[in-house]
Amino acid sequence: MVNAKAELNRYFVMIDRRVPLRVSRSIRWLRKPTSFGARTVVASLLIIGGIFSFLPVLGLWMLPLGLLLIAQDVPFLQRPLVKSLAWVEVALQGLKMKWQNSRAGTGHSRNHSPK
Repeated sequence: MVNAKAELNRYFVMIDRRVPLRVSRSIRWLRKPTSFGARTVVASLLIIGGIFSFLPVLGLWMLPLGLLLIAQDVPFLQRPLVKSLAWVEVALQGLKMKWQNSRAGTGHSRNHSPK
């Protein structure tokens, strides 16, 4: 089995590809060992923001990012977090496939407008 630290790094790479350059730079800086204090504060704020994602400004995306940042320093959280994120990743892929199949089955496509 792949080690949990390597999987955490894989998730950070996935996030890095999907966020704007400025955010990516910030995350890379936070991951440095010298940024422990800032990483802890930012991760805590992200987790709290993720919990309150029902508010308009905050979002659920904050929770996994905060947990990833915390897990970097707390080894016993790494394996459960990686398992949870892998489960979510598989579930989202399944939903995406179902959605694509349902759209293909109804004859809808993005390039064609209904007649």
